[in-house]
Amino acid sequence: MTQYYLNKKKIINDPVFGFITLQSEMVFDLLEHPYMQRLRRIKQLGLSFLVYPGANHSRFEHALGASHLMRQAIDVLRLKGHEITEEEADAVTLAILLHDIGHAPFSHVLENTMVEISHEKISLMMMNELNRQFEGKLSLAIDIFRNRYKKQFLHQLVASQLDMDRLDYLSRDSFFTGVAEGIVGIDRIIKMLTVWNDQLAVDYKGIYSIEKFLIARRLMYWQVYFHKTVVSAEFLLINVLKRAKELLTSGNNVFATPTLLIFLKNDFTTVDFSKNIKIGNQNILDWYALLDDNDILTSIKEWQMHPDPVLSKLAFRLINRKLFRIELEDAPVSEKWKEKKLKQITNKITGDADLSHYFLITGEITNNAYNQNTENIKILFKNGKVKDMGKASDINLSVLTKTVRKYFACYPKELDIN
Repeated sequence: MTQYYLNKKKIINDPVFGFITLQSEMVFDLLEHPYMQRLRRIKQLGLSFLVYPGANHSRFEHALGASHLMRQAIDVLRLKGHEITEEEADAVTLAILLHDIGHAPFSHVLENTMVEISHEKISLMMMNELNRQFEGKLSLAIDIFRNRYKKQFLHQLVASQLDMDRLDYLSRDSFFTGVAEGIVGIDRIIKMLTVWNDQLAVDYKGIYSIEKFLIARRLMYWQVYFHKTVVSAEFLLINVLKRAKELLTSGNNVFATPTLLIFLKNDFTTVDFSKNIKIGNQNILDWYALLDDNDILTSIKEWQMHPDPVLSKLAFRLINRKLFRIELEDAPVSEKWKEKKLKQITNKITGDADLSHYFLITGEITNNAYNQNTENIKILFKNGKVKDMGKASDINLSVLTKTVRKYFACYPKELDIN
């Protein structure tokens, strides 16, 4: 019988970076795994496509792009004389490839409704399971991911204020949304990377590129990630899922895909996903690994016809982009204002004061582009001295380090019609 050699060193055509080469067979094997293939079915920007029609790229593309940038960074650091063994290079590439593997559908929405466990923790659980399946070949990658390896700069390439994750998603999200403010000089930033005292640093010649990177990050947060219409859509989705879960808990019949039904029927807010707790024929982590955007959108589409007026109305609004109006303020809305809106909702929409809270959403969003309380970006000067970016830059970065807090209120637009 003829045996065919399977070429695992593929070339992938990426719309952002061009041709990406898979440089190890292990990367290929992981990409083939169902855990990674699931990321094709999870949008990188959640519901942002309701604002930016081109924002349909997936977390799978982002993982590929980040791993591509990682190989570039490794090559640059090696050329500058910093020792990175082939084993370390493969491991840090695998770490960045898998860094988002535990993301829930629609970004952080599910974390706020049914799971209440961060995607970082679930990513680690899935990485540990993959390590078991691949007979320990991911052990070093996991150590780097958890910052337990002796070379700390490798972890910083995966998770820091200047990691390959951020460099990819800024460029990729800017490309697919068409928001030019997110474009940064990735090639130059990577070529300016160096290592100082086992810490990732940037050569002083790259300081202006870092300034632009931080400004771009701030602009992308307010123009894309925290765009007010996206915020309105995400919190509407949260309320849709909460209502479906409430109906099921009280014994009502609610259609859902088998995978989503597991999360709607069960309370996972206090469950340890790492324990082999079985529901039906699979453990919780396996069920989670099946959950994607399709489960949620398919179910919500059907909920438009549900007899419950709250679930059907909320589902209709989300599917047909009849989103709530959103107001952003510098201070929380008053209780008096809330009471007035709830009365309007009762009179015009629900007819039941006990259900009106589903149509009024209040909360807050916060952001800062550069957090000086965590690992700072270090700038290495000619004389060998290192300064924090905040002190090295000749522009005032206080606007980037300051935490900006905005309060929002979402409600049906028809309330404004007299």
